[in-house]
Amino acid sequence: MKWVTRSGLHVDRTACAWLIARFIDSEAEFTFVSAATDPASVEGHTFDMRRAEFSHSEGKCTFEVLLERYQLTGEPGLAEMGRIIREADVPLRRVSSKEARGLDAIMRGFQIGVPDDDEKLHLTGPVYDALFAYCREKSSTAKVHRTGTPRPRLRYSQRVLAHLQEENEAASD
Repeated sequence: MKWVTRSGLHVDRTACAWLIARFIDSEAEFTFVSAATDPASVEGHTFDMRRAEFSHSEGKCTFEVLLERYQLTGEPGLAEMGRIIREADVPLRRVSSKEARGLDAIMRGFQIGVPDDDEKLHLTGPVYDALFAYCREKSSTAKVHRTGTPRPRLRYSQRVLAHLQEENEAASD
């Protein structure tokens, strides 16, 4: 299926394209048009543009709208991603999370440094894969615990001193 959005991709549009390709339409083809384009004049699903089929609604960013319409809100990692993406995409009156500020900075870098939108999607995909993994872990109720001997929580100087003492004991034996 063809998916159409505005050119000059930033947070919500790159995130939506990732979501569409990964969870909604594995054979999605993306087309980028000018902001002045009337969505009724193009073929395909329109997203994150004025009068689009999928766009900001009731305080939600387009990513969150897609989650709801395609019944993906039950995946806690995607729901958490939606919150971060909304905070990064929509200017807020309050302070946004550190994840949202970081995502905004990274996507601004792609916006500045990568003029081609197809290339931008290709390059940002792994960023969203990593963010999804982070969000799944963050929202997981059963945290994965490391196996093996836990690392002691010592200050750096204490660790160095302990290491030197172990070396001296080993040399003495």
